[in-house]
Amino acid sequence: MSKVSAPAQAPRQAFNILAVVQGGRLQYEAVLLAASLRQTNPDFAGTLYLAEPQPGPRWSADPRVTDPAVRALLADLGAVFLPFENRVFGESYPYGNKIEALTALPDAPFLFLDTDTLICGDFNSVGFDFTRPSASMKREGTWPEIELYGPGYSQIWKSLYDRYGLDFASSLDLGKPDEYWQRYLYFNAGWFFHESPRAFGERFLLYARDIRWNAPPELACQSFDPWLDQIALPLVIHSFDGGRPGPELAGLDGDVTCHYRSLSLLYARESDRAVAALEAACAPQAIKRVLKESEAFKRLVYQPKGRKARALFDRAALPRREQVIRNTLKKGGCWFR
Repeated sequence: MSKVSAPAQAPRQAFNILAVVQGGRLQYEAVLLAASLRQTNPDFAGTLYLAEPQPGPRWSADPRVTDPAVRALLADLGAVFLPFENRVFGESYPYGNKIEALTALPDAPFLFLDTDTLICGDFNSVGFDFTRPSASMKREGTWPEIELYGPGYSQIWKSLYDRYGLDFASSLDLGKPDEYWQRYLYFNAGWFFHESPRAFGERFLLYARDIRWNAPPELACQSFDPWLDQIALPLVIHSFDGGRPGPELAGLDGDVTCHYRSLSLLYARESDRAVAALEAACAPQAIKRVLKESEAFKRLVYQPKGRKARALFDRAALPRREQVIRNTLKKGGCWFR
């Protein structure tokens, strides 16, 4: 009787990861990102690129990682520094780094991740289709802010789709009521992907510059800081025939990635799996030596503050508003950025 062979494992998708790194808090977050990627995806088929803005007229100080110990550790963890120039944004709008860095990447499928992302699981469980871009739905209705006598959601968003020759109607979620913010394509820019960073980045920059300095009149009362990247992103994704993520991408903002935003919030509200992945990634002595230079990592990961922060909340009944969580952490002496 012949043996039944085990089903062949699906080949790993080859793609690169891009995050933005600078001196200060982001350099320590980048260490955690790189360490957790190596821990959970030891045979990752791509490269982790850390885009690093270079000194220039758009920065009042050197934005690079200047600590040699941090640079050496990141290199040991397999990360590749990717220098790029800020020609449009810079210190005045640092969120623009994720836009301007894209065209510095090798032109191959990519996943952008905010630096404050923890890798908790295997990317092989995520069903990427890099020809159809998508982005994070872990967002709130932050933009636009509707004025009492001003244009509504439909007028504001349609003016942008019309500006760039895009089909507005096909972007709508018709399961949501008219003039409710979730009806309209809107993402958190914490992760997004596409097959070509060059094409995606050029269009992202084109739209973002135009919205910032040449917006349609319907946007006259709207603020673009810090929302500019999240205003332009759905337009770019829609223009490349992408849209809202389907169930095949559930691991992003799920069992595979955790966009934690601050370590205090991670301990307060994220899963036991995420906390275990965090503490395992931070445990090696070489990583501990570097991360203990960060007050947040020192107090929350290597001292009991993280566990104390976790004990302040019932994760089955978290407060609806993030500000309530932040206030509780601050009162308990557990808020570190």
